[in-house]
Amino acid sequence: MRVLVTGGAGYIGSHTVLALLRAGHEVHVLDDFSNASPEALARVGAMTNGRIGLTRGDVRKDSALDAAMEGFGPEAVIHFAGKKAVGESESAPLLYYDINVGGTVALLAAMDRHGCGGIVFSSSATVYGSPDYLPLDEDHPTRPANPYGRTKLMSEGIIADWAGATDGASAISLRYFNPVGADVSARIGEDPIGVPDNLMPFIAQVAIGRRKELAIFGADWPTRDGTGERDYIHVSDLAEAHVAALAHVAGRTGYDVCNVGTGTGSTVLEMVAAFEAATGVAIPYRLTDRRPGDVKSYVASVDKARDLLGWESRRDLPDMCGSTWAWQQANPNGFRD
Repeated sequence: MRVLVTGGAGYIGSHTVLALLRAGHEVHVLDDFSNASPEALARVGAMTNGRIGLTRGDVRKDSALDAAMEGFGPEAVIHFAGKKAVGESESAPLLYYDINVGGTVALLAAMDRHGCGGIVFSSSATVYGSPDYLPLDEDHPTRPANPYGRTKLMSEGIIADWAGATDGASAISLRYFNPVGADVSARIGEDPIGVPDNLMPFIAQVAIGRRKELAIFGADWPTRDGTGERDYIHVSDLAEAHVAALAHVAGRTGYDVCNVGTGTGSTVLEMVAAFEAATGVAIPYRLTDRRPGDVKSYVASVDKARDLLGWESRRDLPDMCGSTWAWQQANPNGFRD
């Protein structure tokens, strides 16, 4: 299948491009490289001996979208392009609505212009907000607590409306939990710009000596050890979920949503212990106050992913931690090495 991947040079995007090429798909990437490096795609191409078409541009711009689609003729789109930091969304909400929502609208309009009727959307479990129950299933109420989550939920609604109004259209939103890890090759991985927003890259930067210590926000949560619990999923498993979702979209019409996680939660201290066990490196940390907006636990129900997509996660915590450390050791400064 010919697949256009917006934001395909990013962390999840580059791993998905790798999985797509390994599955025999043709890939064209649209990326403005505002939060990614062209080196990621160069390495994916070298690992697969695959050709990756590339258009450098903004997903909000008709000219960039038309340039990416003309000639290539995508049969489906995987849509990653967007902003993703919760804290930044609080301070710059209009930017998030412009890029995340405006980019989705522009993309769907371009798909209409070029006769492309299938899309897999990169959504987030943040659309659920504070859990009423666990594990979180797809029927849980959606009430995101920050602008980032609201842009994801709004984009989901726009895609659902588009799919309902467009003959032959097919779409699915994948609600990610917490992607971590790196490809087993250690050639691509998570390379955050500035201070990492997420736990695993921060742990890795402490381990490699770029950061002094890890701050753990809250030690008084009602969990096994007092620290927050999350459902961490290996990024390569997540990439393979996109390949499965693409096959699902190709075989049907209409719209659906699906969680992508492992169904198992790990606390912050359990992740620190797992990283230390996998690498032999001690991670200094300090306990500090809870952050506003944090919740005790976020764990996915994964039954629908298994039943609808025929997909299940395969990699465990040692895989997540070991691959992160292999990537960080081989690339102490990320793609800037």
